[in-house]
Amino acid sequence: QVQLVESGGGLVQAGGSLRLSCVASGRAFSTYTIGWFRQIPGKEREFVARISGSADSVDYADFVEGRFTISRDNAQNTAYLQMNSLKPEDTALYYCAKGVGTVADSFGSWGQGTQVTVSS
Repeated sequence: QVQLVESGGGLVQAGGSLRLSCVASGRAFSTYTIGWFRQIPGKEREFVARISGSADSVDYADFVEGRFTISRDNAQNTAYLQMNSLKPEDTALYYCAKGVGTVADSFGSWGQGTQVTVSS
């Protein structure tokens, strides 16, 4: 059973940066894709980025526009989401999960989320 724990969120001004971390328990971390999603109250969970187990394939949502970078350190069972040039509309609860594709329903082992708040 994989458990994922996110951290690194916080309050930042527009234009600032944050790095989110996603630490996985259990074995075989390098064998599965990690996805980052975000959600604001009243809206569906939204795909942000994903990275394959071997880190040879990454995908981003269109709204990222080159501002975010997803990465992973399989030796540390950790995935990251570096977020630069943050905008107020990036404010959300950010989650990591393991799965396939870019749809939230195809992911599981959701963490508890980490709140990102971007002030204008």
